[in-house]
Amino acid sequence: MNVNWRGVMPALMTEMKEGGKLDLESTARHIESCLQAGVHGFVMLGTLGENSSLSPQEKDAVVSCAVETIAGRAPILTGVAEYTTDLGIEFAKRMESIGADGLMALPCLVYEQDQREAIVHFKTLARNTALPIMIYNNPVSYRVDLSPESFAELAECENIVAIKESSHDSRRITDMINRLGERFRIFCGVDDLVLENLLFGADGWVAGMANPFPRESVQLYNLARSDSIDRAVELYRWFMPMLHLDVHVKLVQYIKLANMLTGEGAEWVRPPRLRLEGEERSRVESVVAESMETRPDFDRLVA
Repeated sequence: MNVNWRGVMPALMTEMKEGGKLDLESTARHIESCLQAGVHGFVMLGTLGENSSLSPQEKDAVVSCAVETIAGRAPILTGVAEYTTDLGIEFAKRMESIGADGLMALPCLVYEQDQREAIVHFKTLARNTALPIMIYNNPVSYRVDLSPESFAELAECENIVAIKESSHDSRRITDMINRLGERFRIFCGVDDLVLENLLFGADGWVAGMANPFPRESVQLYNLARSDSIDRAVELYRWFMPMLHLDVHVKLVQYIKLANMLTGEGAEWVRPPRLRLEGEERSRVESVVAESMETRPDFDRLVA
């Protein structure tokens, strides 16, 4: 299906059983819950999908599960996070054959590229797939920052159509629009900057906390886009303690625990990640519990 490059797209968790075996049945249930909440699309196999923890066969199985479950009701992007450009191309071709609707492309992992190398990587990937591509710009994690000038170079690739902007700098949205107009659709990639990004011109949100709180995430997006700013700010302030969980190095464990506490999934991860314990676990549980107890009145927010 064609991707409508707008709205809330959960960076979906890959559900696992205790011991680390894939739980595709639970992944499918979580997808259905997000669809019922009104999300606009899905990003499979991102950081929260534990891409780097899965074998090629498991990655294929997860995306196949999403394709079968969603059945054309929403677009499916999949993260491309391989070690070399050639491996990225091979992965993209597999995803195309499985039925993914688009790619979210990262710089090659392990080797720390500079801007020139990252641009060549993305251009080469784009030339070797028919799928539309969202570029994931995350200098905090991947140590290469693609500036508006970098994206001006990538603009020649027609199937590079969107950007997941995770530079932690809300000014980047305005700089990108001033430099490139509407050439790219821009998505917020940092949960606790989402309202600022949407108000400054972002088209959508690749959302971590849409996993445990899909309805609230969609409502925040809708309020921001309908110019109901006062109500959006109220919901955002309620949401912020949880949105902060998305920007921690243990975001996978934090959000999987939140998923379990809200009934959306399980907390199981694969080593070297470990199940949270002690004070750290108690702190995350407290944040989620307080948020659940103080959920806003949605009827009043949308009235």
